[in-house]
Amino acid sequence: MIGLLDTAVLVDILRAYPPAEDWLHRQSRLGVSPIVWLQLLDGVQNSRGRARALKLLQLFERTEVPAVDFDWAIEQTLQFRLSHNVDMMDCLIASTAFRLNLPLFTPNLKHFRPLLGDLAQKPY
Repeated sequence: MIGLLDTAVLVDILRAYPPAEDWLHRQSRLGVSPIVWLQLLDGVQNSRGRARALKLLQLFERTEVPAVDFDWAIEQTLQFRLSHNVDMMDCLIASTAFRLNLPLFTPNLKHFRPLLGDLAQKPY
């Protein structure tokens, strides 16, 4: 796996945002955490949207979120919630990238750079 995706990238792909679609076509072996799965599915409005989201999610390897990731996310939430407005879901998403030492592709560098440094990368 070359990297992990943040929910915002998947939303851009579902919205047919050309830079996101172009970027995706040049990638291979990307992963998503179950947290991203849940966030994407939580945002669907109807059964058609759910079907599109599930079809997209099937393109990616799903990672696990072991207890150590939750422990790391708690530490990061304590450290960065008040100072950088980073929420717990971002901390959970970042935890897997941190543990696996893989880039997290996200347009939201403001929230993920404090957590991951250069592992947080803007994809397009």
